[in-house]
Amino acid sequence: MRIGIIGGGNVGQALASALRRAGHDPILLLRNPGPGDAPLAPLADAAAYILAVPFGAATEALAAIAPGGTPVLDATNPLAMGPDGLGLSLGFDDSGAERIARAFPGLRLAKIFNTTGANVMADAARFAPRPVMFAAGDDAGAKAIALRLATDIGFEAVDAGPLRAARLLEAHAMLWIDLAMRRGLGRDFAFALRRAVP
Repeated sequence: MRIGIIGGGNVGQALASALRRAGHDPILLLRNPGPGDAPLAPLADAAAYILAVPFGAATEALAAIAPGGTPVLDATNPLAMGPDGLGLSLGFDDSGAERIARAFPGLRLAKIFNTTGANVMADAARFAPRPVMFAAGDDAGAKAIALRLATDIGFEAVDAGPLRAARLLEAHAMLWIDLAMRRGLGRDFAFALRRAVP
């Protein structure tokens, strides 16, 4: 699948590398493109877009892309500095994904690729058992693409429910960030689902 990745930061680069290895055709869509990249503009043959910019830049980037009916996979987290350092700017009564959806009525949006670090997403196959990646969304087609791409790059992809579950996924992301940055675990770990043996 041709996937337009909006943003060329750590997450965008990691997902581009992983998707390329999995046989997909990721194209980085950037404000100032370099060789091999594309401008921040609609990609006519994209099967989906991955939104991998800081949350504060999400609506401007999506307006430039004008995705129309093409699914958008939201990898953002509404992060902000507070009195205790980095945290979420939204709580459990709203989410960044829901705000994006409200800003673009009719947007086919799924939340995914936001609950672990870029280095994990770059090569999920390094982890055993497979790390888990959750997806939330109200559009079944967008969520199906999200789950497929996560599986293709080495995650155990799990449907977390409707888009309002993004409130939980963004908090889950903050747990990973807190453990990585404040609790000494570093960035080289991932969460996994472990099931009881029957």
